[in-house]
Amino acid sequence: MSRHDLKHLLDDVPDTRELILRRADPAAAAGRGAAYDAWNDAHEEAEAHYREWQLGGGGDAYSAYRASQDREDAAQDALAVAPR
Repeated sequence: MSRHDLKHLLDDVPDTRELILRRADPAAAAGRGAAYDAWNDAHEEAEAHYREWQLGGGGDAYSAYRASQDREDAAQDALAVAPR
């Protein structure tokens, strides 16, 4: 499947506005909540993709890093307006 085909496939997926987190909710118990967990997960993923890009290089690794960085930015924006 080409990148073009994948983009069109993903563009057709409806946005359900659901938030799916990687782990159980330990931050909620500490009072931080789902917005923090989403940002933290995205931040960790962006760091991991950055390291992969730095170690192996290449366009695919860079694309993965940028996509995860965009998710981190979006999660940070959501965290900024989340109720405290």
